[in-house]
Amino acid sequence: MMKPTLAIAFAGMIALSGCLSGGNKSAAGAAPQSYAAANPYLWRATLDTLAPLPMVSSDPIGGLIIYDWRTFESAPNERIKATVYILDSRLRADGVKVSVHRQVNTDGTWTDAAADPATGEQLENKILERARLLKASEIG
Repeated sequence: MMKPTLAIAFAGMIALSGCLSGGNKSAAGAAPQSYAAANPYLWRATLDTLAPLPMVSSDPIGGLIIYDWRTFESAPNERIKATVYILDSRLRADGVKVSVHRQVNTDGTWTDAAADPATGEQLENKILERARLLKASEIG
């Protein structure tokens, strides 16, 4: 006899595999959004846009890319890192969220500092712009 938790996990795995392979496309039969793979155009556009930052980890199924700290010659006493969340399997304007973190070096110690909220929005717009360009280049 199969344990209930194992049976639930197995059923979820079967439902997920059907959804990812182009199975039932109706809303009633679709897997929860968190199980869908990240939009490939947003994924590629994120990698292209944030290429100067060192990547720590990525999860294309969960839609998460984590970048590490990076300083730039123009501001040697500041460093930034970013976390990108791809929120949808479709190419949508609200399908990507960028969280930017900033630190400043004061007397050899890095301390957290406020990042301009517009920076994350500007990166989101650049990613969306690049994703649309990638999609258009495949169609045309």
